[in-house]
Formats: sequence, structure tokens, C-alpha cells
Amino acid sequence: MNDTDLQTPQLFINRELSFLEFNQRVLEQAKDERIPLLERVKFLCISCANLDEFFEIRVASLKELQEAGALQGGPDGLSVAEQLKAIRTARSAWSTSNTRC
Repeated sequence: MNDTDLQTPQLFINRELSFLEFNQRVLEQAKDERIPLLERVKFLCISCANLDEFFEIRVASLKELQEAGALQGGPDGLSVAEQLKAIRTARSAWSTSNTRC
């Protein structure tokens, strides 16, 4: 039997940051000039809709947790504040990429 401790935070991927990485891959499709223009516009729209929902639901939930005094986020070991900081950083990079698209 494997002796891996399933409580180790390094074994887990943060849900919010994983979603942002996925959305970045969708945006990369919008920038790919090998893809027809209309399809690229669709990818850009999907990416924008994903982010709208992400901020309305997931970021709002994290902010509510923070206001309620929650310190621990998820099994990945990131605190709520660390997650929000990482999201701000990713959003900043995404905004720059989106503008270039």
C-alpha cells in the first residue's frame, strides 16, 4: 500500500487558480492566427463570459469568507487572502493579454 499522506497540501491544485489557467488557455485560442477569425472571436467571448461568472460567483464567495474571518481556504493550503492576491495577479496578466487580442 502507498504511504502517501493525502492531507499534504502540495498534492492539491487550487480550484480558483486552476480555473484561471484554463481560461488563459481559452484566450490563447483566441490569439491563434491559424484559427479562423470568427472562431477566435467566439473563444474571446467564451473567455470573457467565464471571467464574468468567475468574479461574480467565486471571487465574491472568497470575499465573503474573508469578511467572515475565515483564514483557511481549501485543501491546497492557500489562505483566502493568498487566493485573492493570486487572483488579482492573474487578472492583471489576463487583462493585458485580452487587450492585445
